[in-house]
Amino acid sequence: MNKAFVRESEDADDEEPLTPAITPGSKNYITPVGYQRIHAELLDLIDNERPKVVDIVHWAASNGDRSENGDYIYGKKRLREIDRRIRFLSKRLEIAQIVDPSVHHGSEQIFFGATVTYVDDASVERTITILGIDEVDSSQQQVSWVSPIARTLLKARCGDSLRLVTPAGVTEIEVTHVAYPAPGRA
Repeated sequence: MNKAFVRESEDADDEEPLTPAITPGSKNYITPVGYQRIHAELLDLIDNERPKVVDIVHWAASNGDRSENGDYIYGKKRLREIDRRIRFLSKRLEIAQIVDPSVHHGSEQIFFGATVTYVDDASVERTITILGIDEVDSSQQQVSWVSPIARTLLKARCGDSLRLVTPAGVTEIEVTHVAYPAPGRA
C-alpha cells in the first residue's frame, strides 16, 4: 500500500515542541522577568486563547458533517497545539528556579543574568546577556546559560582572556565589560 493513502493518527500533532531539553537533575534557571513573561503567556492561553477556540469548535460541530468542516478540523488542531503549549509551559514553570541577577549589581564577575561585552581575536566586539533556556531571544543578543559562549564566560571577570572552543576552532576572547540590572529592575 502506498504511504500517501495511509491515514495519519490525530495524535501525530501531540509531539513535544522542539525546544531545548533539560537533562534530568540539571537546573532550569530563569530571571524574574522571564518567569513573569512565561507565566503571562500561560494565563493568556488558558483564559483567552483556549476558550475562543473551544467556542469556534463548538459552533463548527453544531453545523453538522465534521469530516469536511474546515472550522472544526482546524479548530481541533489549534486546540491540540494550545493544550500542548499549556502542558509544556506548566512543566517548565514547575521546575523553574528564579534567579535575580540584580543581586550581583556592581560586580565584575560573570554570573547568570550578566550582560557581557567581549572582544574576540579578530577585534570584533560583541555584547550578550546570559539568560535561561526558556527566555532567550537571540535577536536581542541573548544566549542561554548552557551555550558554549556562556559556559566559557561564567565565573570570569572583567579583563580576563579566555579560550572559546567553537566548531570553527579555538578563538581567544577578552572580557571588557560586565553589567547587571539595578536592584528592582531585574
